[in-house]
Amino acid sequence: MQDHSQSLLANGPDQSAAPSLVELLRAQISSSSELSFLMEAHDGLSAAIAERAGFKGLWASGLSIACSLGYRDANEASWSHLVDVVERIVDSSQLPVLVDGDGGFGNFNNARLLARKLLQRGAAGVALEDSCFPKMNSFVGDRHPLADIDEFSGRLRAVKDAVADDLVLVARIEALIAGHGMDKAILRAHAYADAGADAILIHSRQSTADEILSFVNAWQNRLPIVIVPTKYYRTPVSAYRNARISTVIWANHSMRAAIAAMRQVCGRIIAEESAASVEPNIATLDELFELLRYDELAGAEARYLPHPLTDDNRLHPHSGVHS
Repeated sequence: MQDHSQSLLANGPDQSAAPSLVELLRAQISSSSELSFLMEAHDGLSAAIAERAGFKGLWASGLSIACSLGYRDANEASWSHLVDVVERIVDSSQLPVLVDGDGGFGNFNNARLLARKLLQRGAAGVALEDSCFPKMNSFVGDRHPLADIDEFSGRLRAVKDAVADDLVLVARIEALIAGHGMDKAILRAHAYADAGADAILIHSRQSTADEILSFVNAWQNRLPIVIVPTKYYRTPVSAYRNARISTVIWANHSMRAAIAAMRQVCGRIIAEESAASVEPNIATLDELFELLRYDELAGAEARYLPHPLTDDNRLHPHSGVHS
């Protein structure tokens, strides 16, 4: 009898030649010649929608995941909450997932534990920010305290030693948002590159991309640059391509869209005591079933569940022959 695994290899596609999700994410982030885009996901549904829209990678947003769980983006959700949600995001699409790991939920030991758990759950990369624990969302308040450069570099080295190249490691710099200026941001970027980061995420809360582009010019492409244009969203994408920025993250837009849509629907239904007026503007049940592939389940039931037997083909319970 032919070995089943050999039969699969002989008759199916060569899976060994397919790039892994980590390789796919690394290719997207490392390229300075082609701008890539990561879309926020905060659960399995938002991941499936982003994939269907055409995105090639996902950002597991700490803000949006915390929001979906009813927590604030201030490390109120634990690392175990995060990895559980990441597992659902990974399982719901075929896309590589870069995880917003905040500051690693503590010191070097917490950061490397987080990285190992994310690797186990199928994440392709993790971004760690040089904030203190517990962190506060970058856009809340002013002059957030930053981690010591050497201490945060130790977190990065610990993660790299724990997972090697099995996860893409992005170092996120909060110096500009915290008001520490360009020179300190560049200093931190060099230190984090030396610590083993694969890319630098430079963050800004300004309404234009001026300081981001100034950073990119000073950085001279030592490592790929990732940006999050939440506040400077009016900047044309051509500016990022011209600056050879690697990756743009749309970091919280699905969650914000969901909040706006749910508020509107809930408000109308309670005011009108009817769903009639909202039905034309919300997804149909058929769309929901199609998105989550209920057709696949029906096909699997036909293949794997026993079929009801008729009197003509029922087997005798003892003899094994037709009665």
